[in-house]
Amino acid sequence: MIELLVEHSLGFAQLQDGGRFGVRHLGITQGGALDWVAMQQANWLLGNAADAAVIEIPLGGLQLRAHAEGWLALSGADLDAKRDDQPLAPGQAFQLRHGQTLQFNRPKRGVRAYLATPGGFAADPVLGAIATVMREQLGGLHGNGRGLHNGDRLQGKASNAEPRTLPADALWYPGHEVVLDLIPGAQIAGFAGASLFAAFNQIWTLDQRADRMGMRLAGPALRYQGQALISEGIPLGAVQVPPDGQPIILMNDRQTIGGYPRLGAVTPLSLARLAQCAPGQKVRLRVVSQESARREMLNVISALQTQGASFGS
Repeated sequence: MIELLVEHSLGFAQLQDGGRFGVRHLGITQGGALDWVAMQQANWLLGNAADAAVIEIPLGGLQLRAHAEGWLALSGADLDAKRDDQPLAPGQAFQLRHGQTLQFNRPKRGVRAYLATPGGFAADPVLGAIATVMREQLGGLHGNGRGLHNGDRLQGKASNAEPRTLPADALWYPGHEVVLDLIPGAQIAGFAGASLFAAFNQIWTLDQRADRMGMRLAGPALRYQGQALISEGIPLGAVQVPPDGQPIILMNDRQTIGGYPRLGAVTPLSLARLAQCAPGQKVRLRVVSQESARREMLNVISALQTQGASFGS
């Protein structure tokens, strides 16, 4: 099975899996791969369980060297990956021989790449998951929420693989404008009519303040004129609007409660798309029904289990 030495890291690459559930009542967030579709594709390429632990690599800046050979698979962003200086495109399984290096450089398309190995990468689960949450110092390779650093050693959990290749159209990358589907929430009627028109009819720009906890949108200031709120539980994808009127889309590492009014919640599929967007990306919010969002998600999950599927634009 594969053994990898981290020779260079910016500290942002980290182990992720499907996330940590059943602990939100303790104030602990879920974590997990931001682009869960790309994570499942990487695992599908090797015949793994869909949520086996992978390396999430944002923006590149990572070099690994094999100290024992084995299979790997790559999906998600095109980070100009190279195996011993030879280009390596995402969407395929490949072998890394003893002594070979694997480099991830600058983003060419998308932001986050996902690297899988047979059985997933080995680490002790914390509260039921390997998912790294830096803010809570939880999970990851050493159980303390730290990203991968120089000198870290990673091991796979199995040797045998069922190597596959993704269909040519399976990988998704942002275009000029990305549409994010949103299911309206209970507080949406508390926003001024002009603000609701602006929210769904103008283009937003992804702000520089974007991380695994939340991503801010810059655009027309939205005004809430409903009753004051008390803190309550926050779902994945919640679009909360603070007093400055600039929406924040809450991601996997979000806080568990909050008191800002919300337009609703972005669907899980749209969150996977958002995870591949860089600051400056143009996005548009589109209202969808809960039923259509559920149907679309079930269709994608079903397709991922068979052919690593595309998830649309």
